[in-house]
Amino acid sequence: MGKSLKGKDLGKGITQRKDGRYLVRFVKKSGKRVGKYFDSLPQARNWLADAQYEDRHNIETGLTDNDLTVNQWFNYWIKNMLVGLSPNTIRNYKERYRINVKSVIGKKKIKEVKPMHCKKILNKMEPKYAASTIAQTYITMGTMFKSALMNDVIEKHPLDGVRCNKPLKVRKDIKFFTVDEQKKFIDTAKRSHNYRQYVLILETGLRTGELIGLTWDSISWDKRTLTVNKTLEYRHSTGIWRAGSPKTISSYRTIPLTTKAYDILLDVFSERETRKKSIQLKKILIYTDRITGKEMQLNMQDLVFINFRTGMPNKNSSYNTHLYKLCDEAGIHRICMHALRHTYATRAIERGMHPKALQKILGHASIKTTMDQYVHSGEDFLRQSVNIFEQGAININKIKME
Repeated sequence: MGKSLKGKDLGKGITQRKDGRYLVRFVKKSGKRVGKYFDSLPQARNWLADAQYEDRHNIETGLTDNDLTVNQWFNYWIKNMLVGLSPNTIRNYKERYRINVKSVIGKKKIKEVKPMHCKKILNKMEPKYAASTIAQTYITMGTMFKSALMNDVIEKHPLDGVRCNKPLKVRKDIKFFTVDEQKKFIDTAKRSHNYRQYVLILETGLRTGELIGLTWDSISWDKRTLTVNKTLEYRHSTGIWRAGSPKTISSYRTIPLTTKAYDILLDVFSERETRKKSIQLKKILIYTDRITGKEMQLNMQDLVFINFRTGMPNKNSSYNTHLYKLCDEAGIHRICMHALRHTYATRAIERGMHPKALQKILGHASIKTTMDQYVHSGEDFLRQSVNIFEQGAININKIKME
């Protein structure tokens, strides 16, 4: 067992030097000894665990090959080093690399990639891509090269000093309904077969995938709550439905239902035996739970919401298309399904909900996310707040005079 400078056991293969750095020594099955210095104990332990895993499973990385290209590293990184990430995140990495990164630096030796090459990729994207997409590409490159740095594939991170120039959307660009627009939308949507889905999001703040994947066992009629523990989405690239865990650990949550939300679910429940059901609803989808790591099942016959014509769930894109038509009909600006969630958050704050409570209901890990990205104070709310402030000053003056 290796020891720290204070005599604490560090585990086999790890020792702490007099300068405070940690030395990791590891002997491969081939008999070759490898070693590396680290500034922190977690870094040392992570590197040792990765090295032992690769050696135990005979994973050939080609890390010592001076001719290793960016393409080769990316393929290895995606396959072996992103275990546990959500499929959507991995899909985004693959898409951004294939479309924006590969053609510029894919064939280049990874040790020869410099900041100017990375900046070229971002500059090339600026005229025709949204800032959020450019940011995703930046994150993809940053995460990939950081992993290469940690594994001694490169000596310096090529994104050091490189920044995205195109600004992300500011708060005013994020759309949501004003109180008046929300009323007009609801009045118009009452004639829609998706009315109950739209209102449920406006009453709970659910994400679209959480709404689509909602099953009856997630509803507690006695406690009047809704539990979010899975999602469902249609993958157009493969033509299949895919079940999955919620977006993050914090996205697992139980939401108390308003009277309106409870009544909507009760109405849908009362119609569940008479609605049209596609034969494809007999499918049972398997997915891995993010928290337990166990395989879970989603029985599509238990879905709360299905399309009245097809007997299948509505696709996310179908909801958005229909939502645009309703907005046009109501004479208000168009918003997407996720903007209904923005609207819920805005109304919640306007009506006095505590931000910490809203954070839990929306399933955010950080209160900053709730306040910065989802809570947008409209002009009506600002005017009301100023009036409250002003009225408070008047009341104080009255007390002093008395």
